[in-house]
Amino acid sequence: MKVNLLVAEIGSTTTVVTAFDKINTKEPKVIGQAEHYTTVKEGDVTIGIFKAIKRLEEKLKEKINWEKFIASSSAAGGLKITVHGLVYDMTVRAAREAALGAGGVLKYVTSGKMRKRHLEDVKKINPKMILLAGGVDYGEEDTILHNAEMISNLEIDVPIVYAGNINVAEEAKEILESKGKKVIITENVYPKVDQLNVQPARKIIQELFSKNIIHAPGMEKIHDIVDEEIIPTPGSVMLTTELLSEEFEDVLVVDIGGATTDVDSVTEGSPEIQKIMLFPEPVSKRTVEGDMGLFVNADNVYSMLDKKELEKNFYDHEELINKISPYPESERMEKFTAFMARKCFSESIVRHSGSIKYLFGPNGRQKVAQGKDLTAIKYIIGTGGILTRSRHRKYIMESIKELERPNKLMPGKKVKLGYDKDYIFAALGVLSTIDKESAKNILLQDIEWIE
Repeated sequence: MKVNLLVAEIGSTTTVVTAFDKINTKEPKVIGQAEHYTTVKEGDVTIGIFKAIKRLEEKLKEKINWEKFIASSSAAGGLKITVHGLVYDMTVRAAREAALGAGGVLKYVTSGKMRKRHLEDVKKINPKMILLAGGVDYGEEDTILHNAEMISNLEIDVPIVYAGNINVAEEAKEILESKGKKVIITENVYPKVDQLNVQPARKIIQELFSKNIIHAPGMEKIHDIVDEEIIPTPGSVMLTTELLSEEFEDVLVVDIGGATTDVDSVTEGSPEIQKIMLFPEPVSKRTVEGDMGLFVNADNVYSMLDKKELEKNFYDHEELINKISPYPESERMEKFTAFMARKCFSESIVRHSGSIKYLFGPNGRQKVAQGKDLTAIKYIIGTGGILTRSRHRKYIMESIKELERPNKLMPGKKVKLGYDKDYIFAALGVLSTIDKESAKNILLQDIEWIE
Protein backbone atom coordinates (compact mmCIF):
# COMPACT_ATOMS: atom_id res chain seq x y z
CA MET A 1 0.00 0.00 0.00
CA LYS A 2 1.31 3.42 -0.94
CA VAL A 3 0.32 6.41 1.21
CA ASN A 4 1.07 10.11 0.86
CA LEU A 5 2.32 10.70 4.36
CA LEU A 6 3.53 9.11 7.59
CA VAL A 7 3.67 11.26 10.73
CA ALA A 8 5.46 10.16 13.90
CA GLU A 9 4.77 11.71 17.30
CA ILE A 10 7.77 10.80 19.43
CA GLY A 11 6.68 11.21 23.04
CA SER A 12 8.39 10.71 26.38
CA THR A 13 6.77 7.28 26.83
CA THR A 14 5.23 6.23 23.50
CA THR A 15 5.80 6.81 19.80
CA VAL A 16 2.66 7.01 17.64
CA VAL A 17 2.78 6.66 13.85
CA THR A 18 -0.19 7.78 11.73
CA ALA A 19 -0.64 7.18 7.99
CA PHE A 20 -2.50 9.73 5.84
CA ASP A 21 -3.58 9.55 2.22
CA LYS A 22 -5.24 11.78 -0.38
CA ILE A 23 -3.45 14.81 1.03
CA ASN A 24 -3.93 17.94 -1.12
CA THR A 25 -7.37 16.73 -2.20
CA LYS A 26 -10.89 17.52 -0.94
CA GLU A 27 -11.08 14.13 0.78
CA PRO A 28 -7.90 13.60 2.84
CA LYS A 29 -8.13 10.68 5.23
CA VAL A 30 -6.45 8.76 8.02
CA ILE A 31 -5.42 5.28 6.86
CA GLY A 32 -4.37 3.88 10.21
CA GLN A 33 -2.32 4.29 13.36
CA ALA A 34 -0.09 2.23 15.62
CA GLU A 35 2.33 2.80 18.49
CA HIS A 36 5.32 1.43 20.34
CA TYR A 37 7.17 2.59 23.41
CA THR A 38 9.74 5.31 22.71
CA THR A 39 13.24 3.89 22.46
CA VAL A 40 15.39 6.80 23.71
CA LYS A 41 16.99 4.52 26.34
CA GLU A 42 18.07 2.17 23.56
CA GLY A 43 19.99 5.09 22.06
CA ASP A 44 17.91 5.21 18.88
CA VAL A 45 14.29 6.44 18.59
CA THR A 46 14.02 5.05 15.06
CA ILE A 47 13.81 1.55 16.60
CA GLY A 48 10.48 2.50 18.20
CA ILE A 49 9.33 4.25 15.03
CA PHE A 50 9.94 1.24 12.80
CA LYS A 51 8.34 -1.11 15.32
CA ALA A 52 5.27 1.14 15.34
CA ILE A 53 5.25 1.04 11.53
CA LYS A 54 5.45 -2.75 11.63
CA ARG A 55 2.45 -2.85 13.97
CA LEU A 56 0.58 -0.56 11.59
CA GLU A 57 1.35 -2.91 8.71
CA GLU A 58 0.05 -5.82 10.79
CA LYS A 59 -3.17 -3.92 11.43
CA LEU A 60 -3.63 -3.07 7.77
CA LYS A 61 -2.35 -6.50 6.64
CA GLU A 62 -0.24 -4.76 4.01
CA LYS A 63 3.27 -3.47 3.54
CA ILE A 64 3.38 0.35 3.59
CA ASN A 65 5.31 2.65 1.30
CA TRP A 66 5.16 6.40 1.82
CA GLU A 67 5.93 9.51 -0.19
CA LYS A 68 6.87 11.73 2.76
CA PHE A 69 7.74 11.20 6.44
CA ILE A 70 7.45 14.03 9.00
CA ALA A 71 7.59 14.08 12.80
CA SER A 72 7.13 15.95 16.05
CA SER A 73 8.93 15.16 19.27
CA SER A 74 8.77 15.78 23.01
CA ALA A 75 11.28 13.05 23.82
CA ALA A 76 14.90 13.56 24.85
CA GLY A 77 14.07 16.29 27.36
CA GLY A 78 12.79 18.93 24.96
CA LEU A 79 14.45 22.31 24.47
CA LYS A 80 15.66 23.67 27.82
CA ILE A 81 15.44 27.45 27.87
CA THR A 82 16.33 30.23 30.31
CA VAL A 83 14.62 33.62 29.95
CA HIS A 84 16.03 36.98 31.07
CA GLY A 85 14.13 40.27 30.88
CA LEU A 86 13.45 43.62 32.51
CA VAL A 87 10.13 43.65 34.40
CA TYR A 88 8.60 40.27 35.23
CA ASP A 89 4.99 41.25 34.51
CA MET A 90 5.94 42.77 31.17
CA THR A 91 8.91 41.73 29.04
CA VAL A 92 9.83 38.66 31.07
CA ARG A 93 6.30 37.31 30.92
CA ALA A 94 6.09 38.04 27.19
CA ALA A 95 9.36 36.16 26.59
CA ARG A 96 8.07 33.31 28.74
CA GLU A 97 4.92 33.07 26.60
CA ALA A 98 7.02 32.94 23.44
CA ALA A 99 9.16 30.12 24.79
CA LEU A 100 6.26 28.02 26.07
CA GLY A 101 4.18 28.54 22.95
CA ALA A 102 7.01 27.17 20.83
CA GLY A 103 7.32 24.03 22.90
CA GLY A 104 10.30 25.07 24.99
CA VAL A 105 10.89 23.77 28.51
CA LEU A 106 11.46 26.75 30.82
CA LYS A 107 14.09 26.04 33.43
CA TYR A 108 14.93 29.49 34.78
CA VAL A 109 13.58 33.05 34.58
CA THR A 110 15.17 36.30 35.82
CA SER A 111 13.99 39.91 35.82
CA GLY A 112 16.09 43.06 36.11
CA LYS A 113 19.88 43.20 36.02
CA MET A 114 21.52 39.80 36.28
CA ARG A 115 24.07 39.07 38.98
CA LYS A 116 26.89 36.57 39.31
CA ARG A 117 24.59 34.16 41.16
CA HIS A 118 22.22 34.15 38.18
CA LEU A 119 25.07 33.14 35.87
CA GLU A 120 25.97 30.30 38.21
CA ASP A 121 22.37 29.08 38.16
CA VAL A 122 22.22 29.22 34.36
CA LYS A 123 25.48 27.30 34.10
CA LYS A 124 24.12 24.54 36.37
CA ILE A 125 20.96 24.25 34.26
CA ASN A 126 23.04 24.08 31.05
CA PRO A 127 20.19 25.26 28.78
CA LYS A 128 20.03 24.58 25.07
CA MET A 129 19.01 28.16 24.37
CA ILE A 130 18.89 31.57 26.13
CA LEU A 131 16.14 34.10 25.44
CA LEU A 132 17.21 37.69 26.14
CA ALA A 133 14.48 40.33 26.35
CA GLY A 134 13.87 43.68 28.04
CA GLY A 135 12.60 47.18 27.39
CA VAL A 136 9.99 48.43 24.96
CA ASP A 137 11.36 49.60 21.61
CA TYR A 138 13.34 52.83 22.06
CA GLY A 139 12.80 52.65 25.82
CA GLU A 140 15.07 51.52 28.69
CA GLU A 141 18.43 50.23 27.41
CA ASP A 142 20.79 49.72 30.34
CA THR A 143 19.32 46.48 31.70
CA ILE A 144 19.41 44.47 28.48
CA LEU A 145 22.93 45.67 27.65
CA HIS A 146 24.07 44.78 31.18
CA ASN A 147 22.52 41.32 30.82
CA ALA A 148 24.12 40.84 27.41
CA GLU A 149 27.50 41.63 29.00
CA MET A 150 26.85 39.16 31.83
CA ILE A 151 25.65 36.38 29.50
CA SER A 152 28.67 36.92 27.22
CA ASN A 153 30.84 35.65 30.08
CA LEU A 154 28.95 32.37 30.44
CA GLU A 155 31.10 29.35 29.66
CA ILE A 156 28.41 27.58 27.67
CA ASP A 157 28.04 27.39 23.90
CA VAL A 158 24.32 27.82 23.13
CA PRO A 159 22.39 30.12 20.79
CA ILE A 160 21.06 33.35 22.29
CA VAL A 161 17.81 34.76 20.91
CA TYR A 162 17.59 38.54 21.32
CA ALA A 163 13.94 39.66 21.53
CA GLY A 164 14.19 42.97 23.35
CA ASN A 165 14.52 46.72 22.70
CA ILE A 166 15.26 46.93 18.98
CA ASN A 167 17.21 50.20 19.43
CA VAL A 168 20.17 48.40 21.06
CA ALA A 169 19.87 45.03 19.31
CA GLU A 170 23.05 45.44 17.25
CA GLU A 171 25.01 46.72 20.25
CA ALA A 172 23.91 43.75 22.35
CA LYS A 173 24.80 41.42 19.48
CA GLU A 174 28.30 42.91 19.26
CA ILE A 175 28.82 42.44 23.00
CA LEU A 176 27.80 38.78 22.81
CA GLU A 177 29.61 37.96 19.56
CA SER A 178 32.83 39.50 20.88
CA LYS A 179 32.94 36.54 23.30
CA GLY A 180 32.13 34.00 20.59
CA LYS A 181 28.39 33.68 21.25
CA LYS A 182 25.90 32.85 18.48
CA VAL A 183 23.11 35.47 18.40
CA ILE A 184 19.79 35.51 16.56
CA ILE A 185 17.93 38.83 16.57
CA THR A 186 14.15 38.80 16.27
CA GLU A 187 11.33 41.26 16.94
CA ASN A 188 10.75 42.58 20.46
CA VAL A 189 8.32 40.39 22.41
CA TYR A 190 7.04 43.53 24.16
CA PRO A 191 7.50 46.41 21.67
CA LYS A 192 5.05 48.82 23.31
CA VAL A 193 3.40 49.07 26.70
CA ASP A 194 0.45 46.64 26.83
CA GLN A 195 1.37 45.07 23.48
CA LEU A 196 2.58 41.48 23.14
CA ASN A 197 4.40 40.26 20.03
CA VAL A 198 5.37 36.66 20.74
CA GLN A 199 4.96 34.97 17.34
CA PRO A 200 8.33 35.96 15.76
CA ALA A 201 10.27 34.68 18.78
CA ARG A 202 8.17 31.49 18.84
CA LYS A 203 9.12 30.79 15.23
CA ILE A 204 12.84 31.22 15.93
CA ILE A 205 12.66 28.97 19.02
CA GLN A 206 10.86 26.28 17.06
CA GLU A 207 13.53 26.38 14.34
CA LEU A 208 16.25 26.03 16.99
CA PHE A 209 14.38 23.08 18.49
CA SER A 210 14.51 21.32 15.12
CA LYS A 211 18.27 21.75 14.92
CA ASN A 212 18.84 20.81 18.57
CA ILE A 213 16.64 17.68 18.70
CA ILE A 214 18.65 15.99 15.95
CA HIS A 215 21.64 15.82 18.32
CA ALA A 216 19.74 14.79 21.48
CA PRO A 217 20.48 11.36 23.01
CA GLY A 218 18.65 8.67 21.08
CA MET A 219 17.63 11.09 18.31
CA GLU A 220 20.81 11.12 16.22
CA LYS A 221 19.45 8.84 13.49
CA ILE A 222 16.12 10.62 13.08
CA HIS A 223 17.37 12.80 10.19
CA ASP A 224 17.85 9.62 8.15
CA ILE A 225 14.08 9.08 7.87
CA VAL A 226 12.36 12.49 8.12
CA ASP A 227 11.80 14.72 5.09
CA GLU A 228 11.09 17.98 6.95
CA GLU A 229 12.36 19.63 10.12
CA ILE A 230 11.06 18.06 13.34
CA ILE A 231 8.85 20.37 15.35
CA PRO A 232 8.17 20.14 19.10
CA THR A 233 5.01 18.17 19.86
CA PRO A 234 3.69 20.89 22.22
CA GLY A 235 4.12 23.48 19.46
CA SER A 236 2.35 21.13 17.05
CA VAL A 237 -0.63 20.76 19.39
CA MET A 238 -0.80 24.56 19.61
CA LEU A 239 -0.99 24.73 15.81
CA THR A 240 -3.93 22.30 15.90
CA THR A 241 -5.62 24.35 18.63
CA GLU A 242 -5.34 27.43 16.43
CA LEU A 243 -6.88 25.46 13.55
CA LEU A 244 -9.76 24.54 15.87
CA SER A 245 -10.20 28.19 16.76
CA GLU A 246 -10.64 29.12 13.10
CA GLU A 247 -13.74 26.91 13.10
CA PHE A 248 -15.07 27.16 16.68
CA GLU A 249 -13.54 30.45 17.94
CA ASP A 250 -12.88 30.27 21.72
CA VAL A 251 -11.32 26.85 22.38
CA LEU A 252 -9.15 25.10 24.95
CA VAL A 253 -7.20 21.84 24.54
CA VAL A 254 -5.90 19.68 27.39
CA ASP A 255 -3.17 17.17 26.57
CA ILE A 256 -2.49 14.70 29.39
CA GLY A 257 0.79 12.91 28.78
CA GLY A 258 3.19 10.65 30.58
CA ALA A 259 5.44 13.44 31.87
CA THR A 260 3.37 16.64 31.68
CA THR A 261 -0.13 18.00 31.24
CA ASP A 262 -0.24 20.80 28.68
CA VAL A 263 -3.06 23.30 28.19
CA ASP A 264 -3.49 25.38 25.03
CA SER A 265 -6.12 28.07 24.72
CA VAL A 266 -7.08 30.42 21.91
CA THR A 267 -9.39 33.17 23.13
CA GLU A 268 -9.43 36.92 23.65
CA GLY A 269 -11.67 36.43 26.69
CA SER A 270 -14.83 38.36 27.42
CA PRO A 271 -15.03 42.14 26.72
CA GLU A 272 -16.05 42.82 30.33
CA ILE A 273 -12.92 41.18 31.71
CA GLN A 274 -10.64 42.80 29.13
CA LYS A 275 -11.67 46.23 30.43
CA ILE A 276 -10.23 45.45 33.87
CA MET A 277 -7.20 43.38 32.80
CA LEU A 278 -3.97 44.57 34.44
CA PHE A 279 -1.58 43.18 31.82
CA PRO A 280 -2.09 41.87 28.28
CA GLU A 281 -2.26 38.13 27.60
CA PRO A 282 -1.52 36.40 24.28
CA VAL A 283 -4.58 35.22 22.34
CA SER A 284 -2.86 31.83 21.93
CA LYS A 285 -1.47 30.71 25.27
CA ARG A 286 0.22 27.50 26.37
CA THR A 287 1.04 26.33 29.86
CA VAL A 288 2.96 23.21 30.84
CA GLU A 289 2.44 21.53 34.17
CA GLY A 290 5.73 19.69 34.56
CA ASP A 291 4.63 18.05 37.83
CA MET A 292 1.51 16.47 36.36
CA GLY A 293 2.04 13.42 34.16
CA LEU A 294 0.41 10.03 34.52
CA PHE A 295 3.56 7.91 34.39
CA VAL A 296 6.86 9.78 34.64
CA ASN A 297 5.33 12.10 37.26
CA ALA A 298 2.66 9.78 38.64
CA ASP A 299 4.01 10.07 42.19
CA ASN A 300 3.57 13.86 42.08
CA VAL A 301 -0.06 13.58 40.97
CA TYR A 302 -0.68 10.88 43.58
CA SER A 303 0.56 13.23 46.32
CA MET A 304 -1.98 15.89 45.20
CA LEU A 305 -5.03 13.63 45.45
CA ASP A 306 -7.66 14.07 48.15
CA LYS A 307 -6.75 11.28 50.57
CA LYS A 308 -10.33 10.74 51.79
CA GLU A 309 -11.60 10.35 48.23
CA LEU A 310 -8.65 8.11 47.42
CA GLU A 311 -9.35 5.78 50.36
CA LYS A 312 -13.06 5.77 49.59
CA ASN A 313 -12.57 4.68 45.98
CA PHE A 314 -9.34 2.65 46.12
CA TYR A 315 -8.49 0.79 49.33
CA ASP A 316 -5.46 -0.65 47.48
CA HIS A 317 -4.17 2.66 46.11
CA GLU A 318 -0.63 2.11 47.44
CA GLU A 319 -0.38 -1.05 45.39
CA LEU A 320 -1.99 0.53 42.31
CA ILE A 321 0.33 3.53 42.17
CA ASN A 322 3.31 1.19 41.97
CA LYS A 323 1.80 -0.60 38.97
CA ILE A 324 0.66 2.39 36.92
CA SER A 325 1.69 2.25 33.26
CA PRO A 326 0.59 3.58 29.84
CA TYR A 327 -1.15 0.26 29.26
CA PRO A 328 -3.43 -0.64 32.24
CA GLU A 329 -3.62 -4.39 32.80
CA SER A 330 -7.05 -4.45 34.46
CA GLU A 331 -10.31 -2.53 34.67
CA ARG A 332 -9.45 -1.48 38.22
CA MET A 333 -6.07 -0.17 37.10
CA GLU A 334 -7.79 1.74 34.31
CA LYS A 335 -10.24 3.34 36.77
CA PHE A 336 -7.39 4.32 39.09
CA THR A 337 -5.50 5.92 36.21
CA ALA A 338 -8.67 7.83 35.27
CA PHE A 339 -8.97 9.03 38.88
CA MET A 340 -5.42 10.39 38.60
CA ALA A 341 -6.22 11.94 35.22
CA ARG A 342 -9.17 13.87 36.67
CA LYS A 343 -6.72 15.72 38.88
CA CYS A 344 -4.40 16.46 35.95
CA PHE A 345 -7.30 17.67 33.82
CA SER A 346 -9.03 20.02 36.26
CA GLU A 347 -5.96 21.33 38.07
CA SER A 348 -4.13 22.14 34.82
CA ILE A 349 -7.06 24.29 33.67
CA VAL A 350 -7.19 26.04 37.05
CA ARG A 351 -3.47 26.86 36.76
CA HIS A 352 -3.89 28.03 33.16
CA SER A 353 -6.68 30.46 34.10
CA GLY A 354 -6.35 33.95 35.50
CA SER A 355 -8.24 35.43 38.43
CA ILE A 356 -10.16 38.40 39.74
CA LYS A 357 -8.39 40.44 42.38
CA TYR A 358 -9.10 43.56 44.40
CA LEU A 359 -6.65 46.43 44.79
CA PHE A 360 -6.94 49.26 47.27
CA GLY A 361 -5.94 52.75 46.21
CA PRO A 362 -6.81 56.42 46.66
CA ASN A 363 -10.26 55.81 45.15
CA GLY A 364 -11.01 52.79 47.32
CA ARG A 365 -11.30 49.15 46.31
CA GLN A 366 -10.84 48.43 42.61
CA LYS A 367 -11.70 45.17 40.84
CA VAL A 368 -9.00 43.96 38.41
CA ALA A 369 -8.25 40.84 36.40
CA GLN A 370 -4.88 39.17 35.97
CA GLY A 371 -3.85 36.18 33.87
CA LYS A 372 -5.62 34.32 31.07
CA ASP A 373 -9.37 34.90 30.83
CA LEU A 374 -11.11 31.60 29.98
CA THR A 375 -14.68 32.78 30.63
CA ALA A 376 -15.46 32.96 26.89
CA ILE A 377 -14.31 29.39 26.19
CA LYS A 378 -17.06 27.47 24.39
CA TYR A 379 -15.29 24.17 23.71
CA ILE A 380 -12.80 22.04 25.65
CA ILE A 381 -11.12 19.24 23.71
CA GLY A 382 -9.09 16.44 25.27
CA THR A 383 -6.10 14.74 23.68
CA GLY A 384 -3.25 12.52 24.81
CA GLY A 385 -3.40 8.77 25.34
CA ILE A 386 -5.91 8.57 28.17
CA LEU A 387 -8.37 11.21 26.94
CA THR A 388 -8.32 9.70 23.47
CA ARG A 389 -8.62 6.03 24.39
CA SER A 390 -10.01 5.60 27.88
CA ARG A 391 -13.62 4.53 28.38
CA HIS A 392 -13.61 6.90 31.35
CA ARG A 393 -12.88 10.11 29.41
CA LYS A 394 -16.32 11.58 30.22
CA TYR A 395 -15.70 10.98 33.93
CA ILE A 396 -12.29 12.65 33.59
CA MET A 397 -13.36 15.68 31.59
CA GLU A 398 -16.58 16.46 33.45
CA SER A 399 -14.46 17.15 36.52
CA ILE A 400 -14.11 20.69 35.18
CA LYS A 401 -17.87 21.25 35.55
CA GLU A 402 -17.77 20.21 39.19
CA LEU A 403 -15.12 22.74 40.23
CA GLU A 404 -16.06 25.68 42.39
CA ARG A 405 -13.25 28.23 42.14
CA PRO A 406 -14.48 31.69 43.16
CA ASN A 407 -12.66 34.59 41.52
CA LYS A 408 -11.00 32.33 38.93
CA LEU A 409 -11.51 33.19 35.24
CA MET A 410 -12.63 29.66 34.37
CA PRO A 411 -14.83 28.26 31.56
CA GLY A 412 -18.54 28.10 32.42
CA LYS A 413 -20.43 24.92 33.28
CA LYS A 414 -22.17 24.90 29.87
CA VAL A 415 -18.91 24.42 27.99
CA LYS A 416 -19.07 21.68 25.33
CA LEU A 417 -16.66 18.77 25.76
CA GLY A 418 -15.05 16.73 22.99
CA TYR A 419 -12.00 14.59 22.33
CA ASP A 420 -9.43 13.74 19.69
CA LYS A 421 -10.85 10.30 18.82
CA ASP A 422 -8.07 9.31 16.44
CA TYR A 423 -5.22 10.62 18.64
CA ILE A 424 -3.93 12.83 15.83
CA PHE A 425 -3.74 16.38 17.23
CA ALA A 426 0.07 16.39 17.22
CA ALA A 427 0.16 14.79 13.77
CA LEU A 428 -2.31 17.33 12.37
CA GLY A 429 -0.23 20.21 13.70
CA VAL A 430 2.77 18.90 11.77
CA LEU A 431 0.58 18.25 8.71
CA SER A 432 -0.72 21.84 8.84
CA THR A 433 2.81 23.13 8.20
CA ILE A 434 2.74 21.54 4.73
CA ASP A 435 -1.01 21.36 3.97
CA LYS A 436 -3.26 23.43 6.20
CA GLU A 437 -6.54 22.68 4.42
CA SER A 438 -6.06 18.91 4.59
CA ALA A 439 -5.22 19.20 8.28
CA LYS A 440 -8.38 21.22 8.95
CA ASN A 441 -10.61 18.82 6.98
CA ILE A 442 -9.31 15.81 8.90
CA LEU A 443 -9.54 17.69 12.21
CA LEU A 444 -13.26 18.36 11.77
CA GLN A 445 -13.85 14.65 11.15
CA ASP A 446 -11.70 13.71 14.14
CA ILE A 447 -13.55 15.58 16.92
CA GLU A 448 -16.02 13.41 18.85
CA TRP A 449 -18.39 15.30 21.14
CA ILE A 450 -19.22 14.02 24.60
CA GLU A 451 -22.94 14.09 25.39
